[in-house]
Amino acid sequence: MDTAAIYHRAESEYAYLYERGHYHIRIRTKTKDVQSVELLSGDPYSLDGEKWYMHGKEMKKVASTNMHDYWMIDTHEPTKRMAYGFKVIGKDGIEIFYSDQGVFPFEETFLSQMNFYFRVPYIHEIDAFRAPKWASETVWYQIFPERFANGDPSNDPEGTLPWGSKENPSRDDFYGGDLQGVLDKMDYLEDLGINGIYFTPIFKAHSNHKYDTIDYMEVDPDFGDKALFKEVVEEAHRRGIRVMIDAVFNHVGIHSPEWQDVLKNQENSKYKDWFYIHSFPVEDVGQMSTEELENVGRVNYDTFAFTGHMPKLNTANPEVQEYLLDIATYWVKEFDIDAWRLDVANEVDHFFWKRFFKETTAIKEDLYILGEIWHSSQNWLNGDEFHAVMNYAFTDTIENYFFKKFLSPSRLVSGLNSQLMLYRQQTTEVMFNLLDSHDTPRLMTKAGYDKNLVKSAMVFLYSQPGAPCMYYGTEMGMDGGMDPDCRKCMIWDEDKQDHDMLDFSKKLISFRKAYSDILVSGETEWHDVRDDEQFLGFKRKLGNKELLFFFNQDEEEAFLPMIPNGAEKVFHLNDIGDNGETMLTQNGFSIYYYEDNEDERKERLLKKRNRAKKRKVLMEAIKK
Repeated sequence: MDTAAIYHRAESEYAYLYERGHYHIRIRTKTKDVQSVELLSGDPYSLDGEKWYMHGKEMKKVASTNMHDYWMIDTHEPTKRMAYGFKVIGKDGIEIFYSDQGVFPFEETFLSQMNFYFRVPYIHEIDAFRAPKWASETVWYQIFPERFANGDPSNDPEGTLPWGSKENPSRDDFYGGDLQGVLDKMDYLEDLGINGIYFTPIFKAHSNHKYDTIDYMEVDPDFGDKALFKEVVEEAHRRGIRVMIDAVFNHVGIHSPEWQDVLKNQENSKYKDWFYIHSFPVEDVGQMSTEELENVGRVNYDTFAFTGHMPKLNTANPEVQEYLLDIATYWVKEFDIDAWRLDVANEVDHFFWKRFFKETTAIKEDLYILGEIWHSSQNWLNGDEFHAVMNYAFTDTIENYFFKKFLSPSRLVSGLNSQLMLYRQQTTEVMFNLLDSHDTPRLMTKAGYDKNLVKSAMVFLYSQPGAPCMYYGTEMGMDGGMDPDCRKCMIWDEDKQDHDMLDFSKKLISFRKAYSDILVSGETEWHDVRDDEQFLGFKRKLGNKELLFFFNQDEEEAFLPMIPNGAEKVFHLNDIGDNGETMLTQNGFSIYYYEDNEDERKERLLKKRNRAKKRKVLMEAIKK
């Protein structure tokens, strides 16, 4: 047994309160190296009297990667005090005691030492990571307001182009999309089935994307005004749809009054300490073209990436903090938004985000806070900054399997499990899962215009833990390369819409909502992963309810394993019946719903044992 691979950390994603009466404990071991793990736990004050280390509780292997196995138990201590360690038995028969002070022989000399145990001094519910319940049950729909619908031509900016008039929009094109357009399409959104809208920025800004903020306290006049936005929020709420707005507190635009003051007054500006300025005079890049501003290289002030028109804010400055926190709380108080999406969140200091979380959730306890982070994000997801991040690190693995084709099924499972084990379960349940957005090529383009591949990947995403998001137009098969091409005008001409794709998207959203309890909280079991056939079989299970999923990405047909009697097929594509068996052709999937019961389970177990006996008899006969 490789004891160097064993890992646990108290009060982390390895040990946390999931909900009252349910404390989750995990431990990591080397893959395929350990036979069993038991949790040894009890009240620290009763160790000597009860010797609870003599009665271990079996832990379950819940995930595996190409490097590690992960074991978990849902436990509870009535006194809310816990000391714990682990009995680990290797496949080589070696038994060890894994403790807070290292690895020891599994002997009472070591088991009886109180100071060897990991400790939870007292389980305080107030310290637990808590996420809004509604966020786990949401199917999000991302709207890029400038390209969704033009409901009020009177507020179109100068030079507005006819809707959808260019096949490939340029970086500085305007088409007149606005909030009235969103309000006019509420029936469409409700019929689609989504129950959350994510708006990219709506604040006053110079560009079409509005990430170069001029005034956070005003709706951009190209989109409407605050009264109209309030009407949009109220109408969405009336239909059971939550609203999330986007803000970038990492930087502002060069047209903001604060930066203009810096350019005018230079080192005498009262805002000079609001930014990271290296020397004076500060360069004025305002005369550059939009394309030039996207990559100006290094200037004498910090910016977002190398975009000279987005100077970085100094969020360590108390004045900047108060300014931004006033904005954050204002939109919650005055407009009853349900969520904040925070752009470039990983480049802002943790100190600010902790203040942001505290002040916004004090106004609305079930506010959802989402950070834009493209990599592993444990440091932001401890319950005092964000509830979730845009889960690119998770969904990149899906993309690498379905579209880029360089992962095997087993490496897909390994990558997904690796990401899932980075976070507490309640974090995973509200993660923001997406396959395309305003920052990536569109799904149809990624899939090489293979519509069935798009459908299969979408179903796979919607089968995973976390809240899925659909980018506007994906539901009807819109295409587009990298930004700005992924920001095309929404197709409203019904003759040009892909109605097959739209109908499929509605069914997919309906499926996700119908089985929300299993898909939100159910455990995942990968039971049929075939690298040689590019086949995936897994189940999501909650209590006695199961959803069985099967996906085939191979050019050849693949047979499904035996399906339990009474299982109901609830969603499928490219599956074929053949002599009582089911095959999946390429990009096909089948989903079955099944409710297990004890009698049926015993009957299946008996049949399985009988089959094993027959195989054993057959093998012995062959040997003779």
